[in-house]
Amino acid sequence: MKRLIKRGVIAGGLAVARGLSAAGLMRGARGRGAIFTLHHVRPFSAAMFSPNAHLEITPQSLDAAIVRLRRDGYRFLALADLPAHLAGDDRSPVAVFTLDDAYRDNLDHAAPVFAHHGVPFTVFATEGFVTRTRSLWWETLAVLLQAKPRLTFDFGAGPERLHLQTLPQMQAAFTRFADFVHAVDEATAVADIDRLARAEGLDPLSLTDRLTLDAAGLGVLARQPGAAIGAHTVSHRALARLSDAEADDEIVRSVEAVAAVTGVRPTTFAYPYGDARAVSPRDMRLARRHGLVAVTTRPGTLARDADLTALPRISLNGHFQTPDHVAALASGIPFRLMRAASA
Repeated sequence: MKRLIKRGVIAGGLAVARGLSAAGLMRGARGRGAIFTLHHVRPFSAAMFSPNAHLEITPQSLDAAIVRLRRDGYRFLALADLPAHLAGDDRSPVAVFTLDDAYRDNLDHAAPVFAHHGVPFTVFATEGFVTRTRSLWWETLAVLLQAKPRLTFDFGAGPERLHLQTLPQMQAAFTRFADFVHAVDEATAVADIDRLARAEGLDPLSLTDRLTLDAAGLGVLARQPGAAIGAHTVSHRALARLSDAEADDEIVRSVEAVAAVTGVRPTTFAYPYGDARAVSPRDMRLARRHGLVAVTTRPGTLARDADLTALPRISLNGHFQTPDHVAALASGIPFRLMRAASA
């Protein structure tokens, strides 16, 4: 119910933004353009329990988004070329497309759409996913929680019995696990979830293999028209919660891993999770030290003086993927209104 209420509030806010934009108001909110975040791009598949539905859009929706942005006067730019654009005098708005985690569907379904429209895009690869040594805990839970009527897990205060017969119960359990991942040592939390999954007959690394590109697939993707591969750490942990040495190692090794696969040293980087809890000023300094243009998931449009190690991005949310929604988000008005409301 809370999720439905939140989606209703977001839908209402986007409708207000569309109205203000259509009236020619708050034009400055658009800034110099926007960077868009995607994850999965794949055909719609109905499921009773889809806790990660906000992380996927259909190829048709991506196509329609590009058409709408082009109609609205946006020029499409590769992320690596963004610094030069922001430093220049060209005031035309730009749209930059990025995709996190290097899912297989980025090659199968997203790349053909981008190629059809001649739009460049950057896919951020996590070294541990590419080598099949790290699991995607959110994907593991999406499968596990709907496969079992009940589970037992220790969140830190002793074993608890989780009942999973209804959608609210499954969603509550998913939220509980997500909070657990972000509240304790992340590597330990993910290892505990992996151990639970294996005990219940689900191999998390097999799921990684099924969902994400390996080195060969990443190489094929890198050769697609307009494609670039960026770095996304080794283990997909929140850098802000790591030591200086660990955070630096996550960045450096992921850059080296991408270079080893593609033959090109990446100049772009995406922080895992990317919000204020996951990215610290220290992490931005590390990105700057290594000459990287780095993106967050903090929502907003692009300013001329944007910090190139903390660039905002707009998520193309699977619950709001119509062309009107995309136009409302790109206008920057929703984020301007959010900041005003919280001031």
